[in-house]
Amino acid sequence: MNFKTLALHFKFTRQQRTGIFLLFLIIVMLQLVYFFVDFNLDEKNFQEENKWTSLQSEIDSLKLAKYNERPHVYKFNPNFISDYKGYKLGMSTQEIDRLFAFRKENKYVNSAEEFQHITGVSDSLLNVISPLFKFPEWIQKKNNFKVDKKEFVQKTDFKKEKIVILDINQATQEDLIKIYGVGEALSLRILKQKEILGYFVSMEQMNDVWGLSPEVIAELKTHFKVILPVNLKKIAINDASLKELSQFPYFRYALAKQIVTARSMDGNFENIEDLAKIKGFPVEKAKIISLYLEF
Repeated sequence: MNFKTLALHFKFTRQQRTGIFLLFLIIVMLQLVYFFVDFNLDEKNFQEENKWTSLQSEIDSLKLAKYNERPHVYKFNPNFISDYKGYKLGMSTQEIDRLFAFRKENKYVNSAEEFQHITGVSDSLLNVISPLFKFPEWIQKKNNFKVDKKEFVQKTDFKKEKIVILDINQATQEDLIKIYGVGEALSLRILKQKEILGYFVSMEQMNDVWGLSPEVIAELKTHFKVILPVNLKKIAINDASLKELSQFPYFRYALAKQIVTARSMDGNFENIEDLAKIKGFPVEKAKIISLYLEF
């Protein structure tokens, strides 16, 4: 083939060359669009939408299950009803006050009928709340008597259960869980508090354990008491270093520093009253703190 003849096929006018260049540019642009534009975007959006829809459906079903779930009702000892508890049960202020006055005499109601007699609640309210009452086991095991021609016939033999009072400093988790209202979590908190302090010096320290209600504390005081260890090691307040004082749970570092400063400037402390004069000293716990100190 003659190359000159072949070259004649590649001779173009200026307008033709411009058209070919534009055509080539359009082809290149279409190729770039094909490679860089994601044509599956709608499909991805649809998948994401399905995922969120299914998640929302699951959330809605959980909300509906929680809404339809009946709240668990716990039984309680009516002797230890608080103002708020009585209000929630539907008792009037006067009825709650009558129960408090009865309890101040160190007396206890032992049945739903006695509760109604003391408080004066209506029959309708008693029928609603009495199934929630839970009395101690020894009350439930009381002898049942019936009257027949003025003679009492004993149905069952009953011996009153004697309450054994234990040392709170020697109590185990099993001992604490036996108390009504004390579960695994609260028993561990009591033991943790004893570990922090080293030992308890007063049952009033139960008030410092988070989560213990007044009713549970009263039960603990019934079954436990404080017996101080024989080898009790107290803190020598007039000789202890700043480090030793700051490690005492009832003192903060700032208070320990003030104690050391006051001791060096004014001399030794004679009693807890001298110590309580320091600014920031927890005066309300002075009696308990004094049992840990040696003057």
